[in-house]
Amino acid sequence: MIDHLGINCADLAASADFYDAVLATLGHRRLMDVGVAIGYGTTQPTFWISTFEGMGANREVHVAFAAPDPAHVRAFHETAVSWGAESLHEPRLWPEYHPGYFGAFVRDPDGNNVEAVCHTAGPED
Repeated sequence: MIDHLGINCADLAASADFYDAVLATLGHRRLMDVGVAIGYGTTQPTFWISTFEGMGANREVHVAFAAPDPAHVRAFHETAVSWGAESLHEPRLWPEYHPGYFGAFVRDPDGNNVEAVCHTAGPED
């Protein structure tokens, strides 16, 4: 059900030092670092920490739900928007994450960034 989870941090460097240490005790490690976001896991990044300019006191949570294919990602986005969710990113390929990454992002009623993602999309999707 959950593909990955992300939290925003006021001090990314301090949080990275903390999670580098505590997650290592559980056998996890830093797998990706893209400057403003760091992904942890054992074989793939499933827990992310990040920061952004102008972040206020209410730091949103990011949750990505696994979808079996792009059609389900599109259905998730369409349904969320029909329920009044703000569309953050329409369904599309995100090659900057990895080839085959197809996701859509919406803001839930509490302001959280919620995504549906599949990892097997092709260029025709």
